[in-house]
Formats: sequence, C-alpha cells, structure tokens
Amino acid sequence: MATGTEPPATEDRPPGGGVHTPTRAAIRARHLRTDRWWLAPAATAAGLLAFVVYSTWRAFANADYYAAPYVSPFYSPCLAENCEPMRSGPNWELFGTWWGISPAIIILIFPLGFRLTCYYYRKAYYRGFWASPPACAVAEPHRKYTGETRFPLILQNVHRYFFYAALLVAGILSYDTVLAFRDEHYAWGHMGLGTLVFLANIALIWAYTLSCHSCRHIVGGKLKHFSRHPVRYRMWQLVGRLNARHMQLAWASLVSVALADFYVYLVESGVFDDPRFF
Repeated sequence: MATGTEPPATEDRPPGGGVHTPTRAAIRARHLRTDRWWLAPAATAAGLLAFVVYSTWRAFANADYYAAPYVSPFYSPCLAENCEPMRSGPNWELFGTWWGISPAIIILIFPLGFRLTCYYYRKAYYRGFWASPPACAVAEPHRKYTGETRFPLILQNVHRYFFYAALLVAGILSYDTVLAFRDEHYAWGHMGLGTLVFLANIALIWAYTLSCHSCRHIVGGKLKHFSRHPVRYRMWQLVGRLNARHMQLAWASLVSVALADFYVYLVESGVFDDPRFF
C-alpha cells in the first residue's frame, strides 16, 4: 500500500547519501526552512575562529604576559624555566631549559581540552564547521553518520577527566586574582581596573566550569534517593540552574578570558597604565 513517500515513477531520486538514501522519504529539497537558519552557525563559526586566531597568536607570542601584579590566564601557571619571573606568582619550573617555545603551550592544553570536549562546544563546532547538522531541520551534507562512536570523535569521552584538570586551572586563576589586589610594587591592599577584569573573569570561569554536565553528574549522578543525600541534592539543584545557562556561560567565559589576557598585553606593552582605584 502506498504511503505517499514513494517518488513518482517519472521522477529520479536525488543523488547522494544521508537523507537521500532509499530508506528515507523521497523529498528533493534538502530542507523546508524559509528563515535565515544559516546565520546562527555562521556566527558561531566566526566567533570560535576569532578566538582560535587570537589565542594562537598570544600563545606563541611568548611576550607581554606579565604586568605586575597581573599574569595572563593563558600563561598561568607558568611551568617552564624560560617563564618570566613572577613574584609570589605561579612559577613552577617543571620544564627545564630544553623547553624552548612559549610556556603557554603547556598549560593551554587543559582548558582548551575541557572546552573542546564540552557538550555545548561540540554542538557549536559540529554545526558551525562540520555542518553536522548545520541547524535544526536542516539535513547534513554527509553521506553517513556515525556519531561519536569512531576515532577521533570517540575521544570526546575524556571530557570528564578534562573537568578535573579544569578545576585545578580555575583554582590557580583564583590565586592569580587574589594576587591582583597588589600594586606594581607587590604591596597589598590595592585595586586597579585589572583587578576588576580578573574578578569578572574568574567568576565566569567558575560559573562555566561548575555548570558543566560532568559536574552535574558528579554531584548528583547515580543517586536513587535524593532524600537520603540532602547536601548533594542541594548542590545538584544549584549546578542544574547553572547548567541551564551553560551556553551563555561558555561564550561569556570565552570572551572574558581573552579580554583578561588582552588587558595584560595592553598594560605590559605600554599602551596605557593600569588605572588605580585605591
């Protein structure tokens, strides 16, 4: 019995795989959306590409990343011997003189790995760069779909481990923020514009990190009776509220960490002096 999805005898089935395989409905149009659906993935791709270009430039620059008392979040903690000495700062010389390139390359692996495997960012760059799919109700151009079951996308499962590394990095950046309450001579009890920049950045970093799906599972996952675990239930509720804003926090923290680095770059390169409030 006809179902209404069979192609007319005189009409050829559109070529290609994906939605145009013989087992799918015979609709020639790749989608039926009439709005500007391409704006969202295009904007996402442009935003992520801009951050990639900027962070790559700053990571390989190996200069203008410490303007006492501020240290760029791209270079903290500094794990190589060729780091610029930072008084009371996160100087951990784990890599000796044999490490000749920028020390930022060492530490950026962890926060970037956390974001790269993040559930939201997966959706963002899958749509923005791979068109998999480009938007809701818009067919992807690929002939087959394997999800995240094959290499290299199966490596996305390491996200939960990058979460633990992200907690450590957020803790170190919190320490850097505390150090920002000093002046250029390392005297305590001062606040500059950079201090506010660092405070805003660390607040967004923690909000984004704690809103992670892995964090929500760690806090309240596998609990069969919330009533027997009231503390974990409260924490699960809090993380759940943050998780509802995970996308906004992902973008806000991405912008804030770049702005914090750029602020240090401007001060250290002599573009302007850090304004002091007290």
